[in-house]
Amino acid sequence: MKKSALIQSDIQKKWIEKFEGIRETFEQRAHDNDINARFPYENIDWLIKEGYTKMTLPKAYGGEGATVMDLVVLQDYLGSIDGATALSIGWHVGLIGELFEKRHWDPNLLDEVAELTKQGALMNRAVSEAETGSPTRGGKPGTHAVKTDDGYMLNGVKTFTSMSKRLTHFIVGAYVEALNTVGFFMVPKDFEGVSIADNWNMVGMRATESHDLILEDVKVPERYFVEVKGDGPKGQYGWLLHIPSSYLGIAQAARDYAVDFAKTYSPNSIEGVIGDIPTVQQNIGVMETKLMSARHFLYSTAEAYQYLGPDDDIRNETAASKVVVMNNGIDVVDMAMRIVGAKSLEMERPLQRYYRDIRAGLHNPPMEDMAYTNIAKSVLS
Repeated sequence: MKKSALIQSDIQKKWIEKFEGIRETFEQRAHDNDINARFPYENIDWLIKEGYTKMTLPKAYGGEGATVMDLVVLQDYLGSIDGATALSIGWHVGLIGELFEKRHWDPNLLDEVAELTKQGALMNRAVSEAETGSPTRGGKPGTHAVKTDDGYMLNGVKTFTSMSKRLTHFIVGAYVEALNTVGFFMVPKDFEGVSIADNWNMVGMRATESHDLILEDVKVPERYFVEVKGDGPKGQYGWLLHIPSSYLGIAQAARDYAVDFAKTYSPNSIEGVIGDIPTVQQNIGVMETKLMSARHFLYSTAEAYQYLGPDDDIRNETAASKVVVMNNGIDVVDMAMRIVGAKSLEMERPLQRYYRDIRAGLHNPPMEDMAYTNIAKSVLS
């Protein structure tokens, strides 16, 4: 089945047409942004201007009402153009979709978030810390929220804050001493005491500029204490599928590059092109099969999410989708590099960036070992 056959909704068709119109520009920027660890400001500004950042906002609030399936297809497509741009913006659009599906926040605050989003605001959760690692492992955050007369005072440092310099609002996880639990606070970037460390220097996803967020005596009003961890409706895991979708796009880009190379590269040691060689054809066949398997698993999970009943739970499928996409995607990029050979390591070619960027997905939630453990526990119970 061709990938185009999986594109169904008007929202998907509209945005894919827009992405194709900007593809060459985004691809040209990707190399320099990666080398310089520079955030793709121009790309994000274009996405805001065109309305992508309000795509998952419900129509009743002035958005497009995009579904999880729409999100998965479009993030996959955008990831094939520029993985760092896709992963960065995915955190925002996924968060907006989740918030308005849960509707766990105060209605007035949701109205405020909707208006901010329509005005171009960008939001992301800030939950990871150096001392605790991934929040999915359950460590108590070192960031503290102390009750004051009119709100809370926050102190702490958050790591892996993607889009850090371009975000307008941070959804910060902190230990609330007065309640002896973890809570979340919406913190605008212009609040006094909020700063960015400028310390992102990673091998992969360099252009996401996921610097540390520093909070020093940040005063947050009571109404921005938005939720308590574990409260509210459960099961909005589908919106996290934006993560594997972006990495699947990177694997697709590697596959496309390798196939084009195999169809055109003709060393003088052979007649024809290397795509005529049986071993190369075998590698392409395996690569294509892994890519199709990952895409069908991911897309079927997203589609199933649309039809969940009140007692349904597809946490296992959601977690497994991420694991399958990452493992298959890494294999696809590796095989693409084997097909291209030593030339794949040339800095001028994008394959070396795909190789570095896709491995970053191993460390996005859910982690592979946690996914397998939770799946096993659900089966055993």
